[in-house]
Order: sequence, then C-alpha cells, then structure tokens
Amino acid sequence: MLKINNLSASVDDGQKQILNGLSLEIPAGEVHAIMGPNGAGKSTLSYVLTGRDGYDVTGGDVTLGGEDLLDMDPEQRAAKGMFLSFQYPLEIPGVPTMTFLKTALNAQRRARGEDEMAAPEFLKKARALAADLKMKPEMLKRPLNVGFSGGEKKRMEIFQMMMLEPSFIVMDETDSGLDVDALRIVADGVNKLRSPDRGMLIITHYQRLLDYIVPDKVHVLTSGKIVASGDADFAKKLEKEGYDAYAA
Repeated sequence: MLKINNLSASVDDGQKQILNGLSLEIPAGEVHAIMGPNGAGKSTLSYVLTGRDGYDVTGGDVTLGGEDLLDMDPEQRAAKGMFLSFQYPLEIPGVPTMTFLKTALNAQRRARGEDEMAAPEFLKKARALAADLKMKPEMLKRPLNVGFSGGEKKRMEIFQMMMLEPSFIVMDETDSGLDVDALRIVADGVNKLRSPDRGMLIITHYQRLLDYIVPDKVHVLTSGKIVASGDADFAKKLEKEGYDAYAA
C-alpha cells in the first residue's frame, strides 16, 4: 500500500538534512510502528508524507496504492486517503467542529467522485462515534479544539479519523499527554479502524501505546533512516534497552 524508497528530505532550504535514504513498505491490512530517539526524523517523515510546507524532498520516491504521493498537493493526498493525526492538534477559533468536519468529509467525497453525505446521515454517524469515544456532546458544538484539554484534542483527532475513514493513517505521537483511561479509549477507536484495506503507521516514543495497539512490525528510525525492524515484542526490548545500540 505505502512504499517508501530511499527517501531523503531537508529543511531550511536544504541547509539541514533530516531523512537520509529511508526505505519502508507497509502493506494494506498491517499496522507498523516507528520508534527512535528525539531528532531522528520521525515527525519529519509524517510531514513529508502528508505534504507539509517547509520540507523539501531531495531524493527517493513514495507511492500510495501505486500512485506517486510526492507529486500530489496535500489536499489530493487527503482525497486519496492519507490522514495525519497530529502530535499537537491545532485550535481553529470561529470554526465549528461539525462544520469543519462535514466540509472536509464532503470535499474528499467530491474529489473521489462520490456523492456528498447528507446532513441526517452525517449527524447520526457523528453522534454514534462520539459516544464510542466517550466525548461529551458539547464538544461537537464548540469551535475546533478551542479550549480542549490535551486528551480531548487527541480524542477529536481519532473522531475525525473515524468519520473520514481514510485508507492510510499516520499517527504522530498521538499518545503524548494522555492518561491511562484516555489512552485506552483512543486505542480502542484506532483498533476499530483496523481493516484488510487500510494501513497504519504509528510514530511513538513509548512502548505503552503498543500494548493497546499491537503492531505487525516495529522499526527503529535513527539519523534519518530505518536501521532495525522486528515484531511487536521488539518494542519492549527497545523500551528496556534504549536506542544506543542502533546509533548510526
């Protein structure tokens, strides 16, 4: 599904190289996790995949479902099913949560040549998913993320993910700032999205999230490239021993 081949990327107009020949393949139906020290390039990878400004690809290629991802604008990538759950979700004052989400959902459906979702169907789905995530109804009535706690913002990210039903999900340290109860609720929402037709990439510092979302594979990213891989138990070894043995 997602194929990354020898990807290199820089910031500051090419002055600082972050990714250095990173290669990774995530088939449909699999959940992969990336772990690694601070500054290794984990968040940069998520930004490059989703087309954030300020990150320049200097080599390699990325395909999603066989299509050239790097040749697409961010909105085109979203329409093709790419979704990023932010480490620090943005607040958007003045934009109601439901208006934002309905606009995003129907924009993607139009881009794929699908009919828009009618308001009654949208509301029914939203209310059911919000209840699953134990979100208070008033959260849906407020401006997007405005005044939300860290845990509430992360639940909102998962709520958006479940509403949009993307084909490929990138989660950038979604577990940061979550207490145990919130972590379980968020993980339960993610696990409900596991599907033979969907791939996921989970970026995390800590193994605890992977107790709840058990990955098919775990990779170590350091100095801008994947240097080791293993199964779900590999994350426990990394948590215990650290990353020094994998330093480039």
